[in-house]
Amino acid sequence: MTPQALSAAAGILLSLIFSYTPGVNTWYATQSREAKQAIMLGLLLVISLGAFGLACAGMLYQLFGIQITCDQAGGMELASAFFAALIANQAVFLASPQTKGVKAAKAKIK
Repeated sequence: MTPQALSAAAGILLSLIFSYTPGVNTWYATQSREAKQAIMLGLLLVISLGAFGLACAGMLYQLFGIQITCDQAGGMELASAFFAALIANQAVFLASPQTKGVKAAKAKIK
């Protein structure tokens, strides 16, 4: 598994959590567009930096067989993985149908 594939999977999972987890999805639906963007960017950044930390500790290799160096090249790999996660996250969020709860929550704020 590549760092980009693992990051994309994390981005997809995060999107699905915010789309379909009861309570979380309705709360997220009521946030402003800017707040939604900041939340997703922040969480994806935390996940990416956490993965880089695990890679530097050698745990990412033990868990997933992914080896990233703790240098400038590893940082570039981290940036590439972050963008893969961001693209996957937004693609899945836009493609996911809204639940009835999300539609109702959005109707209340209009």
